[in-house]
Amino acid sequence: MGTWHFFFLVAALFVSLAILAGRIRSSTSAKRKLPPGPPALPLIGNPLWLFRSYNSLEPAVLQAWAKYGPIVTLRLGPQPAIFISDRSLAHEALITKGAIFANRPWNSTSKDSPFANSKPYTVVGGIYGPIWRLLRRNITSEVLNPSAIKSNGPHRDWMLRILIERIESESAESGEGTVNIRQCFYHSLFRLLLLMCFGRKLDEKQAKEMAYTQNKLLIHLDKNVIFSVSPVLGKILFRKDWDEVANLRRKQAEVFLQLIGARREKAKKKKKDQSFSDENSVSHCYVDSLLALKLPDEGDRHLSEAEMINLCSEFLDAGTDTTSTTLQWIMANVVKNPQIQDKIVEEIERVLSERREEDKDPAELIIGEEDLQKMKYLKAVVLETLRRYPPAHFVLPHCATKDAQIGGYDIPRNAMINFGVLQMGLDEKMWEDPLEFKPERFLQQKEELDFTGSDEIKIMPFGVGRRICPGLALGMLHLQFTVANLVREFEWKTKEGEEVDLTGKGEFTTLMKNPLRAVVVPRRKTKY
Repeated sequence: MGTWHFFFLVAALFVSLAILAGRIRSSTSAKRKLPPGPPALPLIGNPLWLFRSYNSLEPAVLQAWAKYGPIVTLRLGPQPAIFISDRSLAHEALITKGAIFANRPWNSTSKDSPFANSKPYTVVGGIYGPIWRLLRRNITSEVLNPSAIKSNGPHRDWMLRILIERIESESAESGEGTVNIRQCFYHSLFRLLLLMCFGRKLDEKQAKEMAYTQNKLLIHLDKNVIFSVSPVLGKILFRKDWDEVANLRRKQAEVFLQLIGARREKAKKKKKDQSFSDENSVSHCYVDSLLALKLPDEGDRHLSEAEMINLCSEFLDAGTDTTSTTLQWIMANVVKNPQIQDKIVEEIERVLSERREEDKDPAELIIGEEDLQKMKYLKAVVLETLRRYPPAHFVLPHCATKDAQIGGYDIPRNAMINFGVLQMGLDEKMWEDPLEFKPERFLQQKEELDFTGSDEIKIMPFGVGRRICPGLALGMLHLQFTVANLVREFEWKTKEGEEVDLTGKGEFTTLMKNPLRAVVVPRRKTKY
């Protein structure tokens, strides 16, 4: 059968199904009051979603909000997709009716997708229910609790040294003193997350290879949204991409299983001999908790290898991509606004001067967690970046577990629902001069910002409600820790004749369209 004959048959099938779906929908639409939105083909919806990434749909969503209001319906396949830009409507959905909208509409780790080969048991994308709650409780209690975060202090110091060495090396190699800062952030953070996940410090070469695989998988996940919505159709239309994802997954599995196996063997040796120690590994990591975990709803079985691969993969992605993206946006604003950088330096010097009584030479010390708690202006810079330049303009999609209403509109069961993170941060009712970058606005507030949005949603870069990011505290710590130490270590400037371009572009996260090229000048002679 020729190619054109095949596509003709596919088109004919779509038309037939569209007619049938249109007749069915016409009888049910009259009974429902869906949020308004642009017209779309029955069943297919807007055909562009088949060939575009999820982030590239943002212009269409913005146009719909401008025309129809803060809650709109778009068609991304057979189910309606609801997009909300209003903070009070988001609060109604995610807080007041949080249990109804705590599910995911499709799961990129389902067994029908090339991104995985097992049941969709993950924290980020998993189905809302008892197993999801067990997995979330495990990562929160074992890796992301305050005690565990504090115990990783030496590992953050190790990451910082790697980052500074990389910045110095790139600056020297460029011949102009410039660095590609996001890549520096990404690879340094990735090595830290590898240590937290697998309990072992991997060399730079192996870490780079793993980072490449993870990043390519993320790009495909964003570019080929059809793989998640309709894996069968995706496999037909984009077979080359499908095969590449499958090969990347096999490569990922090989490396992950070696590291998981090494951790399993260490546990066995430790059980036989309590005095056993390994200088190249840490005492506890995320994989240790996964190896010990049992699923009571499935006969107390242990997690399969494929399930552990999924969980480790999302741990690395969630802790690296958004954080490295946000760090670039923070440093871009620090470089663009020298007065902000000066204020951070002044705050650092003030806080460190208080340590002179207890430390003979505080200049040799790394700025740690206790120091950061005293740096209010630094935190305000981070918060203002999250408000004005959030790493993602939408949260991961939610899904209605049953028929419900939001703002007087009907939301049918299984409908996808999402929220405009950037729009909420730019709400003029909440933020004066919302387009301006003013860290001071967070110093002027009487109460500290509540990320959970329990009473009111002001910004939601980490999501809110039942699906709020469990790594919120760790993410904020990594942002403040990295910025404070880098501003202390280097003076950050623009290259002569260049300006910082704060235009964004959508990939898996919202990156700078023109990556930050900063000139770094060492401030001190003392090295950590």
